[in-house]
Amino acid sequence: MTYPFLNRLRVIESSAFIAAPLAGLTLAQHGADVIRIDMIGGGIDYGRMPRMPHPEGRGRSLYWTALNKGKRSVAVDLRRPEGRELIQALVTAPGPDAGVLLTNIGTPWLAHGLLAEKRADLVSCTIQGNGDGSTAVDYTVNCVTGYPLVTGGGSAQHPVNHVLPAWDIACAYQAAFAVLAAVDRRRRTGEGAELKLALSDTAFTMLSHLGVLAEVELLGQERPSIGNHLYGAFGRDFATSDGRRLMVVAISAGQWKCLVDACGIADDVQALQARTGLDLSDEARRFEAREAIAGLLEPWFAARTREQAERELDAHRATWGRYSTVGEMMTQDPRMNSASNPVFERIETPGVGEHIAAGATVRAPGMSRAPTTPAALLGTHTDEVLYEVLGMSSGAIGRLHDAGIVAGPERDPTVAARAA
Repeated sequence: MTYPFLNRLRVIESSAFIAAPLAGLTLAQHGADVIRIDMIGGGIDYGRMPRMPHPEGRGRSLYWTALNKGKRSVAVDLRRPEGRELIQALVTAPGPDAGVLLTNIGTPWLAHGLLAEKRADLVSCTIQGNGDGSTAVDYTVNCVTGYPLVTGGGSAQHPVNHVLPAWDIACAYQAAFAVLAAVDRRRRTGEGAELKLALSDTAFTMLSHLGVLAEVELLGQERPSIGNHLYGAFGRDFATSDGRRLMVVAISAGQWKCLVDACGIADDVQALQARTGLDLSDEARRFEAREAIAGLLEPWFAARTREQAERELDAHRATWGRYSTVGEMMTQDPRMNSASNPVFERIETPGVGEHIAAGATVRAPGMSRAPTTPAALLGTHTDEVLYEVLGMSSGAIGRLHDAGIVAGPERDPTVAARAA
């Protein structure tokens, strides 16, 4: 059997940036037929950095191609009424596994009410910045959450932004889940659904789920800025003798025992407990004594190379991680090996070349994985989709091309560069 389970669901995606495209990618990697709609020549994020170098100017965006793997591409002039009518027809086309829209483009001609007049059981999912429809992006939401004030050595005067767009990512996966939940409900009841997810709601609700809101409201305390220490238990980074750094974590009692045994500090820990009166078998007490515990561990790491420390930590089943560059992770971490980890494979992306790529994260033993399809050149599937979904004749499609309303595949810049 093949792993992807959504091989009949058709989703029309009109989107930009991260959250909505990642939601579409997630659905595509689980087998959905995700048809991405773009302006002829590309939308607002089509050339976003990083980009492949190209002798004739702007090369293809590695960001855009990474987020749009496994999708079919239709290129349409969305400024013209005829182009908009085509997209509306694609969204509302008949079929029990059709009629699904994923977007973060707040245009009136994609409004749920308008489209539902053509298909009453439409499932639409719109990702917003704020719930009132006003603009926000991950970084303008994150600054409100309080995290930049406690990240690293952050403070109100010197906030530290983390570079991972965490709220985009969380919102994307919630959107994909919400779409599937609404489709499942439609299959049982015949009813459509208008779904809206705000990036700011994703962030603020996560603060609730992690107990941060209750901590402030009920305990009257804000999280402290504690550098690289782990909040609420013991965890910190340490330097080895060869100038590298490792992160160790001891949240559970088992993790704590493994770390103590690996570093041979059991007697020192007993002495620390006697001196402070703290029971270090309790994770909260370990957090309270974090600086003293770190003082016991620093000499152990400083006396060993990274390789020696890793070997001894592994021998005692301690929980640790290596600080690496992305290049080091790709070449040195066995979890990135596409030969042994089915999540990764090598693909050839038009306009980019051959590279490592990730498929669906979920592993399903006993089921074969469908290969990852690279992001297509804009308009690669225009004619195919108009014929398959709307039943348009070749003559009708040709007239749309002649009028400039739709476009076929754009030129592959790597082919052009090789020819030159």
